[in-house]
Amino acid sequence: MKKKDIKILLVDDEPDVIEIIRYNLQQEGYNVKTASNGKEALQKARKNIPHLIIMDVMMPEMDGIEACEQLRMDAIYNDTIIMFLTARGEDYSYVAAFDAGADDYVTKPFAPRELIARIKALLRRTEAGDQRGRLEVEQLVLDVDSRRIFVANGPIEMGPTEFNLLLFFMSHPERAYTRNQLLDHVWGANVYVEERTVDVHIRRLRKALEGGIVDYSDLVQTVRGTGYRFSAKGMVAE
Repeated sequence: MKKKDIKILLVDDEPDVIEIIRYNLQQEGYNVKTASNGKEALQKARKNIPHLIIMDVMMPEMDGIEACEQLRMDAIYNDTIIMFLTARGEDYSYVAAFDAGADDYVTKPFAPRELIARIKALLRRTEAGDQRGRLEVEQLVLDVDSRRIFVANGPIEMGPTEFNLLLFFMSHPERAYTRNQLLDHVWGANVYVEERTVDVHIRRLRKALEGGIVDYSDLVQTVRGTGYRFSAKGMVAE
């Protein structure tokens, strides 16, 4: 996909922040729209579904957490990547953002180059999943072309990061990976993300897998002292 076709919605109540990010994104060639709060963001997202939303946490009328939760309740935004901007040291915001359905976060103040690099990495890893193929484990089916997951022929919903994580796991079964290895393979080697981010998305992936006709959450196994593996053999390693 060409950059001019990639729709980015930038949401922040600080005009200076909006201008800095918008300028840098437009210089890269992206199609950028803006909103000043979560309520306006929802209205604009409904009119034109964005590929990526960059959203501040603390905003008037509706904060980023609530806006993200509402977006994630609607399946039409399953493939929309959501990146949060958080004030440095707001640990609660970090946890709440991921619990609400965020895919990544950047702390303020940030360097525009760092932000652009993170955005490119997020978009690359989504596009990397657009290879042709169909992966199956028992009644769990991952259709790469349509980016959909089925369990016993019934569709299940999950966010883009969980999809990419499951795609990697199903492409590399029966091997244990550390959190750092998963970050390198799924998030990208040149992107700084904390290790606990992996745990948050593993939890969300398991929750999605247990919600189908058959519970497949145990396929994502915790390997004590190492990290995680995807396996249809035996019990969870302890």
